[in-house]
Amino acid sequence: MIKILKKGEYALDDVLIRDRSGRDVSQVVSDIIFGVKMGGDPTLINYCKTLDGADIKTLELTKEEIDAAVAEVPEDVMKTLQEAADRIAYYHKAQVKEGYTLEEEGLKLRQKILPLKRVGIYIPGGTAAYPSTVLMNAIPAKIAGVEEIVMVSPPTTNGSIAPVILAAAKIAGVDRVFRIGGAQAVAALAYGTKSVPMVDKIVGPGNAYVAEAKKQVFGQVGIDLIAGPSEVLVIADKGSDARIIAADMLSQAEHDRMATAVLITNDQFVAERTAEQLEVQLSALPRQEIARESIEVNGKIIIVKTIDEAVDLANKLAPEHLELFLDDAEEWADKVENAGSVFVGKNCPEALGDYFAGPNHTLPTSGTARFASPLTVNDFTKSMSLTYYGRDALEYAKDKVALLAREEGLEGHAISILSRFDE
Repeated sequence: MIKILKKGEYALDDVLIRDRSGRDVSQVVSDIIFGVKMGGDPTLINYCKTLDGADIKTLELTKEEIDAAVAEVPEDVMKTLQEAADRIAYYHKAQVKEGYTLEEEGLKLRQKILPLKRVGIYIPGGTAAYPSTVLMNAIPAKIAGVEEIVMVSPPTTNGSIAPVILAAAKIAGVDRVFRIGGAQAVAALAYGTKSVPMVDKIVGPGNAYVAEAKKQVFGQVGIDLIAGPSEVLVIADKGSDARIIAADMLSQAEHDRMATAVLITNDQFVAERTAEQLEVQLSALPRQEIARESIEVNGKIIIVKTIDEAVDLANKLAPEHLELFLDDAEEWADKVENAGSVFVGKNCPEALGDYFAGPNHTLPTSGTARFASPLTVNDFTKSMSLTYYGRDALEYAKDKVALLAREEGLEGHAISILSRFDE
């Protein structure tokens, strides 16, 4: 049964528990990365056998394999994936930034925006297939102008990747697909092997090993963020439908045993009814065992006096997903400062954002929404500065630059600019 708490009965750090793995996987991951760097393709193939139970001969899927798998996907699923892709593209196209030029007499300053050349996207496998994650990661990269998108995903025991994942990859414009997962896939993308090309940036969620691998290769390549277990925080007012609230909470709890679903409400009745509904709905959920552990270990219902207090608590927690299940939700939305993605109103379930609405579902977790943002097109670009000074403009600046350089004890900097004006 989920815990129902009031103010003073919980610690802030325990509402959305940030580090629940209890495992230090850093040394294991370090050894895997070293092994891939030294052993290349044969090491990756061996990991597929020992870790994924897949006895494969080649790492990359051929066009024929992909096409055959995609042909298995039902037509209605293909059409819906395409419509979801179109909505995601519609939202993300508005994020495209152009460079700019600033000109004064004798000088010109420019910022140039360039797409990354090659990006790797990690798509989890295992207990579920996530075609939506393919769309959310590949489409912004494509819009940014990335030249090559390389996808990795763990193979099943027969060496295949779920057809629906490959269908999403085809729709989103993924260029190459490799049947590798875990920390070894991240290492392959970061350092390259004979078969797997080295990328400029790695994006996409994964388990604790994938997250740790991304940490360890950062600097060799760019990464998007370190994603923790999924979180949803629902703020509900008096008279809210507990049945729907419970369903929304379970939609996140079924992701992962370590996922967190929290309700904050100003109504004791809503709190108690939601707890009851969670029990009723859990019994009918296919992923009941996972969802139940998530709800019973990490889930909470918190009763506050006012919605003001609820929003203030949400801002302190900075959840990945925040549902404003409120009658006047739009007014309260303006008071939200820290959240990965906000779902405004009683007709806006978080699941809508996972698949179809358009905004990205690759979001900051573990309280990082205080300083981090959802994945955007701009995560797949870089900027470059260009500076042009004519003789007269440089002459105006030379003594000022030399003054500041000498203030920092860097005489060579001063000489560098002043030498251009020696007689």
